[in-house]
Amino acid sequence: MLDLLITHATLPDGRQDMSIAVQDGRIAEVVHGLEAPAHATVDAGGLLVSPPFVDAHFHMDSTLSYGQPRVNRSGTLLEGIALWGELKPTLTHDAIVQRALQYCDMAVARGLLAIRSHVDTSHPSLLPVHALLDVKQRVAPYLDLQLVAFPQDGVLRAPGGLDNLKRALDLGVDVVGGIPHFERTMAQGAESVKILCELAAERGKRVDMHCDESDDPHSRHVETLAFETQRLGLHGRVTGSHLTSMHSMDNYYVSKLIPLMAEADLGVVANPLINITLQGRHDTYPRRRGMTRVPELMAAGLTVAFGHDCVLDPWYSGGSADMLEAAHMGLHVAQMTSQAAMRQCFEAVTTHPARLLGLEGYGLAPGCHADFVLLHARSPADAIRLRAARLGVWRRGTLVASQPAPTAQLHLPERPVAVDFL
Repeated sequence: MLDLLITHATLPDGRQDMSIAVQDGRIAEVVHGLEAPAHATVDAGGLLVSPPFVDAHFHMDSTLSYGQPRVNRSGTLLEGIALWGELKPTLTHDAIVQRALQYCDMAVARGLLAIRSHVDTSHPSLLPVHALLDVKQRVAPYLDLQLVAFPQDGVLRAPGGLDNLKRALDLGVDVVGGIPHFERTMAQGAESVKILCELAAERGKRVDMHCDESDDPHSRHVETLAFETQRLGLHGRVTGSHLTSMHSMDNYYVSKLIPLMAEADLGVVANPLINITLQGRHDTYPRRRGMTRVPELMAAGLTVAFGHDCVLDPWYSGGSADMLEAAHMGLHVAQMTSQAAMRQCFEAVTTHPARLLGLEGYGLAPGCHADFVLLHARSPADAIRLRAARLGVWRRGTLVASQPAPTAQLHLPERPVAVDFL
């Protein structure tokens, strides 16, 4: 007897009336119209069953701290960094842990079961690192939390920055991070990329760098990142996050840059909600969109994901752990409105970030972990359009979150009594 059987499901690739059989926490079969005895059977009713959402770029050490010690009045990236600097001396282990756990609760409710979070390594105490390593262990039964050693104040700019980062890796942080555009000079930024990529190669780690988060078209550290990836043989293990300067670069340079990135099999994370909010702050009109060239990067064969980046923190006063919100913004900013492009935006919050994180057993195929989400939608485009309700969220075949289908009652003459939005 099966542990769980999902019937009459629509899958993201368009297959309909599919059954998903689960045994011992893994998917045993995905076939058309299977009927078999099971301890639990769920009729999806033709609605969409998706692999879980994945966030390839987040900051869990600062999440849910909005207004502490004050609000970001200018709304700029640099004031956000300054605010985080003011907040850090007041942080405690327990406060970071409790905020992070609260965010993980929100994530699971949204069907978000894997998060790559950058964690600040700038202070010698490594307080955020210790706190998030604690959180990682506590949430492991229901959420994959991957941590990036992130030298927020610059690995060369801040005293002891490199030593602190190495100690974070020694403690068990998974990925090498960086922020080359925040170093004191372009030359130091390039040097930091070289040092950090060599460190990752030496330790067998992945790399994920905040890279060129700027409106400055001359901020071109992604070129160095692609070069070092190629030189060190780190293909497929390195991600450039943000890359917002690319929206201001001239097309000739980009026509050279994107093939170099493709050669290195560089991953890319755009953060639509935050990029559109923080970038272009020095513009009057017309204002730049502030997001990297997502359709062009995808067309060149690069793996491009959307991240949420921030929720209620010194940089962003919104957010709700909903990756469909990030996909919705990304779709609009990048003008990806064809049916094929909307499917790509859905993949940018599911399969693409899973590839960047190197998640084992992810997907809707026999042998994969039985992790999936039943959405109140009939297609990926539907899911993004509606920011669809998560009717059920399963982790290793066990239901971990659910919510009822949304309806609105109408009180109109000669009209239906309710709307279900599908």
